Amino acid sequence: MKSHLLGPEENEGHSELSASHLVAELKPEKTNLYGPLENIDPKDSCLIPRNIMAEPDYIEDDNPELIRPQKLINPVKSSRNHQDLHRELLMNQKRGLAPQNKPELQKVMEKRRRDQVIKQKEEEAQKKKSDLEIELLKRQQKLEQLELEKQKLQEEQENAPEFVKVKGNLRRTGQEVAQAQES
Repeated sequence: MKSHLLGPEENEGHSELSASHLVAELKPEKTNLYGPLENIDPKDSCLIPRNIMAEPDYIEDDNPELIRPQKLINPVKSSRNHQDLHRELLMNQKRGLAPQNKPELQKVMEKRRRDQVIKQKEEEAQKKKSDLEIELLKRQQKLEQLELEKQKLQEEQENAPEFVKVKGNLRRTGQEVAQAQES
């Protein structure tokens, strides 16, 4: 395989290797990334893919004495501050905001202004209630007032002396008897 790299005077000793042997060695199976290799000129060696990186020997050997290399942990990337900064930059990029060189106080003030605007919009949305919501609120308030009045009456009756309760019961029974006799 080295003979095609040697010059004409160095190649004389290796005459047993012919061009057909070189072509056979250069041709992989039947295809490569670019399609079938039958019509490829052997002089165009740039079309034949080669492994650029050498395979390490420790992968093939199962020698337990060897220390296998491990990827080192980058302390900067593993730090919490770096992760937060990276997350913030990604979110800003998704939103289309470029990193701004503003002082921290100005950033805080802008955030407060944004929060105030959001609160104002929410309040305006609550103020703009439909007619149905307004009517439902009125009915709810009326029902609450009626319930309060009933509770007050019950409390007054419970706090009233016994003879007042008996007198009220006698009046009701008298009215019921009068109505029954009329009908």
